[in-house]
Amino acid sequence: MAFDIDMIKKVYDTMPARVDKARELVGRPLTLSEKILYAHLWEGMPSQKFERSKDYVDFAPDRVAMQDATAQMALLQFMQAGKSTTAVPSTVHCDHLILAKVGAEKDLAVANTQSKEVFDFLSSVSNKYGIGFWKPGSGIIHQILLENYAFPGGMMIGTDSHTVNAGGLGMLAIGVGGADAVDVMAGMAWELKFPKLIGVKLTGKLNGWTAPKDVILKVADILTVKGGTGAIVEYFGEGAKSMSATGKGTICNMGAEIGATTSTFGYDDSMRRYLNATGRADVVDAADKVADYLTADPEVYANPEQYFDQLIEINLSELEPHINGPFTPDRGTPVSKMKEEAAKNDWPIKVEWGLIGSCTNSSYEDMSRAVSIVNQAVELGITPKAEFGINPGSEQIRYTIERDGIIAAFEKMGTKVFTNACGPCIGQWDREGADKGEKNTIVHSFNRNFSKRADGNPNTHAFVTSPEMVAALAISGRLDFNPITDKLLNDNGEEVMFKPPFGDELPTKGFDVEDPGFQAPAANGSSVQVIVSPDSSRLQLLEPFQPWDGQNITGAKLLIKAFGKCTTDHISMAGPWLRFRGHLDNISNNMLIGAENAFNNKTNSVKNQLTGEYQEVPAVQRQYKAAGIPSIVVGDHNYGEGSSREHAAMEPRHLGVKAVLVKSFARIHETNLKKQGMLGLTFANESDYDKIQEDDTINFLDLTEFAPGRQLTLEFVHKDGSKDIIMANHTYNDSQIEWFKAGSALNLIAAGK
Repeated sequence: MAFDIDMIKKVYDTMPARVDKARELVGRPLTLSEKILYAHLWEGMPSQKFERSKDYVDFAPDRVAMQDATAQMALLQFMQAGKSTTAVPSTVHCDHLILAKVGAEKDLAVANTQSKEVFDFLSSVSNKYGIGFWKPGSGIIHQILLENYAFPGGMMIGTDSHTVNAGGLGMLAIGVGGADAVDVMAGMAWELKFPKLIGVKLTGKLNGWTAPKDVILKVADILTVKGGTGAIVEYFGEGAKSMSATGKGTICNMGAEIGATTSTFGYDDSMRRYLNATGRADVVDAADKVADYLTADPEVYANPEQYFDQLIEINLSELEPHINGPFTPDRGTPVSKMKEEAAKNDWPIKVEWGLIGSCTNSSYEDMSRAVSIVNQAVELGITPKAEFGINPGSEQIRYTIERDGIIAAFEKMGTKVFTNACGPCIGQWDREGADKGEKNTIVHSFNRNFSKRADGNPNTHAFVTSPEMVAALAISGRLDFNPITDKLLNDNGEEVMFKPPFGDELPTKGFDVEDPGFQAPAANGSSVQVIVSPDSSRLQLLEPFQPWDGQNITGAKLLIKAFGKCTTDHISMAGPWLRFRGHLDNISNNMLIGAENAFNNKTNSVKNQLTGEYQEVPAVQRQYKAAGIPSIVVGDHNYGEGSSREHAAMEPRHLGVKAVLVKSFARIHETNLKKQGMLGLTFANESDYDKIQEDDTINFLDLTEFAPGRQLTLEFVHKDGSKDIIMANHTYNDSQIEWFKAGSALNLIAAGK
């Protein structure tokens, strides 16, 4: 039986009437995305039509999911809310704090020792508040969600941007900051601006070397890393129906890389097959009764241009395998063009590592298709030219592929089998030699490839591709190898050629596992004690942020004017910093250390206006805070793209930054700033970014009149005494302004408001 089957049945019981009412209010057929949104309104039965990209709407998600790195801060906040249990089913998954180095067994043992304090804390908090707890080694959050919790037509929020993976089973699953998760766990509404809709019509059928991964790599190339911002991407067409549920999950997963709110597919036979294979026949029975409500109305897919804000069409029969990168997941290169592109851009041709897995591509189908290439290499007598590593998505996947001989086949090629965890995908990789900073190339099936993300080396050129292409490129040792047309020399000097990959969508013997790693919470957690040592370097109980004093912010100093790409990795790095995710003061020592200073083109080097010296960003901000001087951060386009980590908002808030003024925001980060009681502002005129000078002092002239739709006026006083008046836009509504006034959204929850 599925987890929380009664909750799922309740969703299906109420969905038809709500969708029918919404269709009446909107006055036209509905997309799947609209059906799920209107079926999950906080008010219950819809009473009005909402305008896309304009109206803020309160929703009631069905469940909450948290990974260990973000769960620490989320649950520390939830402890402040004064609740005895979570209002909706919630889970914690320990997958981020395990360093990949030697191999699964030893790496997991090290993590269980080094992070014992954190794992014990998460286990006890989960036990106390009715939260399901998935132990270290159980698997990657998004694969476990797909295997156990995702269901067609549901709505889930998760404290990780790749929560969107669950769209592979027809959900609206959305990445959020921890404060949003706390709201929902505390029984409050969750607010979202009603999204735009992007339709992707898939015709034809995948064949040969082309995989579901190539669909999203192509979409990322078309839309770029910000092209999906504020939108839900809905995939449909015969091509969509021809793909597996886990393949759909891969496509939805990387929707985070185009800034999409989420992505989804309509309920179909592939989802039925997957739900049945993962022991959820009861979900299939319930979903089949309302199947028409779990996909768009027929008129929508027949004439999609009338119902979507943007429409993309991809013929899968003509789609080539893609290799995206380096340094950004939206730079797409078809495999046939890689030789030319690599030479033109001086990319290192030699492939040093091939990495398969992560939440994006760690399903049984992924592993079976990749190992089909590995098996061919063994049969053809080819010794791989690059090193290999795999991360199974869950203990269920690992156990099953071990039973079926897939792991043994990988190990014949010298593959390192890492823990069922994120590992290199999030920088949790102790790669030998990375500290030398040498220029090199790696290929992986992950979702992100920003500079320094995998191994900390800014000169590592990371390319994203499908698991089967990773296998082929790593075995050949060349980035410009095209397995469709190129031959290789085997160990005997003979020319050989790979056949296209093949693999089972689902294991023919079924899934199997001895211990999935799940800990059910106590039936009554009132007596469970949660202990946080005051001397801990890993965990720190939170103090509420101070409310706004009702006055204009004056005398603020410019902390940094960030130039170019400034992701949440730049604002709050992962990797070795993950160990401090539960200690706000300690992790604040990584605040903005990866951002490039526009005035000297250096990272972690800004001018201290108190001394005139250049120092590390956190050190300068701590001096401003100690002196009682407010500060602001200025940034470029799509500021805060990437991970959902709320630390990127909480660290500046904790250290005394009052506002972030940028050309544009990534959605999740803007919301995180609002939740923490900060001012997230955008230039009314983007060219005003160029007026900001290094020694500026900033005064807000009309913050006392802060109101929805009303611009704010900022005075930038330069070192020579001259001034520039800059107008700033914002997207705060009345309730979000109350968060600012109270000091944070959590302060209002704790006050019972």
